[in-house]
Amino acid sequence: MTCAPTSLAPLPVRDGEDGRRLAARHGAAVPRYTSYPTAPHFHAGIDAKVDADWLAALPDDQRLSLYVHVPFCEKLCWYCGCQTRVVNRHGPIEHYLDTLLVETGLVAGAIGRRLPVDALHLGGGTPNILTPDDLDRLMGALATHFAFAPGADIAAELDPRTLTRDWVEAAARNGLTRASLGVQDLDPLVQKAINRVQPFERSRDAAAWLRAAGIRSINVDLMYGLPHQTVAGVLETVDQVLDLRPDRIALFGYAHVPWMKPHQQLLPQAALPDLGERFEQQEAAAARLSAAGYIRVGLDHFAAPHDPMALAAGDGGLRRNFQGYTTDGADALVGLGPSAIGKLPQGYVQSIAATRDWALAVRAGTLPVARGLALTAEDRLRADIIEALMCDLSVDLTEVCGRHDAHPGLLQEDLLRLCPLEADGLVVRRDGRIAVTPRGRPFVRTICAAFDAYLHRGEAAPRRHSAGV
Repeated sequence: MTCAPTSLAPLPVRDGEDGRRLAARHGAAVPRYTSYPTAPHFHAGIDAKVDADWLAALPDDQRLSLYVHVPFCEKLCWYCGCQTRVVNRHGPIEHYLDTLLVETGLVAGAIGRRLPVDALHLGGGTPNILTPDDLDRLMGALATHFAFAPGADIAAELDPRTLTRDWVEAAARNGLTRASLGVQDLDPLVQKAINRVQPFERSRDAAAWLRAAGIRSINVDLMYGLPHQTVAGVLETVDQVLDLRPDRIALFGYAHVPWMKPHQQLLPQAALPDLGERFEQQEAAAARLSAAGYIRVGLDHFAAPHDPMALAAGDGGLRRNFQGYTTDGADALVGLGPSAIGKLPQGYVQSIAATRDWALAVRAGTLPVARGLALTAEDRLRADIIEALMCDLSVDLTEVCGRHDAHPGLLQEDLLRLCPLEADGLVVRRDGRIAVTPRGRPFVRTICAAFDAYLHRGEAAPRRHSAGV
């Protein structure tokens, strides 16, 4: 298929200014594509009964991935886009945990048998706001209702500011294999602006405790695009984090969506980097991490050469789900806790977001489903295309269409939307294959958006999404 003429003149081979022009041209708001269709398209037609039917239909040999959402923090970071709230006493956490264990029983009852689990992810919020005794109770209940496979990947997102050695030891005895430490940025000016003061020593101690307890994989989360960040400051943070010898580093772009997360209005808006500055921060950090020996994975992850994520990226085994990039190959994800999203063979389900309303539903003996989406044949086709682009940076459209028994003509309009990206050297097409170029890698979300039928039908307001770089 030949591209239609475009009114945009192709940009020259990239230099310093070219990157900024690319960001201005192709950095518009697009989804993060941790799923397709994306969560804004979920609807209330998927309810507790549908969820129960889908769970009951899981085959006896179905391998599961579990996600547990812990919706509490001791202090709110003003950049945060997660479903969480601040608590300063243990009572609400204890009530949440009691309810979570009831929900676990309801889900297991709907499944009707004890299925194997390959991976568990504790997210939040702040999972280490649970006490060691809380963690013992949670893991005991999960092990009662599900059969954890030998060597299951058990991961937790941790806040080094509140992490204790006792919590690490409790996590280790409960099988924790991987920990993600939230760092974001180490510049005191930036930390003050985002309401997250975290001296480097806290992260260093957290990593040391985890290694002493035998936790075999340590990840660090960094962020660019925050108030007062500069290229030099981001690189200084990267250099300090490299001293921790993390196995993986996630380099996320700050998602500025104050119309959805009002507390983001507390950030100094005038100090936010523009699209060009965000692009330069991301590119500089990526170059520094690559020079340090890390393998660049997908859009925003970096893994040590020995890490399973780096190996998966090399052999086509990388996957993407609501936790981002993963090596988890389970085809069914069960979400537990308020706002948690699950993916079953038939489609997506999301729990009630408000903790109180979620708890009321669970205490009434009902699966706390708020909304979801049943996948169509076209959804599955497009999901495979988008996941391949996000993970492998290439896709064979002929092969994918053949696998889904779909006519390639279904994608003609999508291919036309790629024309400006192709003209600027962000993507190349040949013999039915699409490949993202090194120049186009920072814009892979924009490239994926060309295949998002819901987005181009205007079924979600653009203001649901954040900047594409």
